[in-house]
Amino acid sequence: MIRIFNSLSGRKEELTPIRPGEIRMYVCGDTVYDFCHIGHARSKIAFDVVRRWMIQRGLRVTFVRNITDIDDKIIQRAAQTRESIGAFTERFITAMHEDYDRLAIMRPDQEPRATQFVPGMIDITQRLVKLGYAYVAADGDVMYSVASFAPYGQLSGKRLADLRAGARIQVDHAKRDPLDFVLWKQAKPGEPAWDSPWGPGRPGWHIECSAMSEDLLGTHFDIHGGGMDLKFPHHENEIAQSCAASGDRFANLWMHNGFVNVDDEKMSKSLGNFFTIRDVLERRDAAGHPYVRHAEVLRFFLLSSHYRGPINYSLAQIDQADAALGGLYNSLRDLDLTGPLLSGRATEQFGAAMDDDFNTPEAVAVLKGLEAEINRAKAAGDMDRARSLGRELKLLGSILGILSIGDWFRLPKAAAPGSATAASAGAADSLSTATASGSIALPEPAIDALIAERKAARAAKNFKRSDEIRDQLAAAGVLLDDKPGGITEWRYR
Repeated sequence: MIRIFNSLSGRKEELTPIRPGEIRMYVCGDTVYDFCHIGHARSKIAFDVVRRWMIQRGLRVTFVRNITDIDDKIIQRAAQTRESIGAFTERFITAMHEDYDRLAIMRPDQEPRATQFVPGMIDITQRLVKLGYAYVAADGDVMYSVASFAPYGQLSGKRLADLRAGARIQVDHAKRDPLDFVLWKQAKPGEPAWDSPWGPGRPGWHIECSAMSEDLLGTHFDIHGGGMDLKFPHHENEIAQSCAASGDRFANLWMHNGFVNVDDEKMSKSLGNFFTIRDVLERRDAAGHPYVRHAEVLRFFLLSSHYRGPINYSLAQIDQADAALGGLYNSLRDLDLTGPLLSGRATEQFGAAMDDDFNTPEAVAVLKGLEAEINRAKAAGDMDRARSLGRELKLLGSILGILSIGDWFRLPKAAAPGSATAASAGAADSLSTATASGSIALPEPAIDALIAERKAARAAKNFKRSDEIRDQLAAAGVLLDDKPGGITEWRYR
């Protein structure tokens, strides 16, 4: 039985589908005014794994992730680039799909855009006004009356009295209460607008998700998710709107993923440590080598911490993820993985970890344990066992969306700036055939020839020459791993 930490109750709860065997899940998506950053990647990968595991457990999952394609930032950015809002948002939606596809994030079953659901937003707003939860302010905007909804604050644990006492809220004489939020705003000159009972205007941000989730999943569904930054006020406001308008429960379980820090500081444009997914995946050294070997390394790194906790991004952490993932690939190297799968203890341990609130760090630890068992079986010459364990490792990795690269050992990896390897880049350049187009760092025949020469040198007890060859290969970005039985395996750094 899957147990999930419910942000609403503050404890782990068993996942009990409202409809037997079916899960309806809504996750807040992106506002498409810029390229997606690694915080977006963290959230999307977290909920991608949640979805994958529920499917693995035999549940039918309807996964909805919205797109906000109209808001103040979009209007401002489109004006700056002199594009129509439609062309502007379409450009960044395309980029978003490209980035998430690279990270092996499954496309949602439904991907509603806010502009497609404005009639539903107007309908919910009308219901809220009629029921006394909303009012038309003096400036013509329609506001939600926070004080009218007694359970307000149940998700975030905030009290209205504390919010009023401690919040720095700009005085707005059109509001009855400084905490009230907008459901429908009057159109400004030159802005997109839709007709409504209150005149031309456009929806507020919070009402979007209430309308889209109700239309596609109903007034009561299983899971609502998003980043920790959305817990208050966005998700709190969604609950207030949806529950008041429908009289239903809205979502049974609320899930929130933690923040991404960069070099132990909160990621922020003002601090200059803000990275888009493209910044991370496309950064290259002077020789044209990517600092991140493959998008799967970033995915693996983001899975290395529990989705609810913070995660610290740095090049050192990426290097560690690269090495750990490389170890998994290395254990599978030269194994024929065709044939029947015999699930063993590792599969049970993996399942227990994932059933316990999607504990990916524990699940990855199970994969690393399989890696060690495979290597021991290889060293003992028990290739049947190595192949069987390899098939198990490959399958469990696929559930996490990893171990899908067919040419891992052909992918070069740059050294992190300032590292000892980076300092030896001059020596590596003399051996490297790599270019900015991404060709390999040193041709495989040349690597194999040097390894053969090193083996002969060791047999002749010429350890000086053996060490020279190892250093020569290391300078070219090739790492050696001497195994029992005289076997030497290698991988690109």
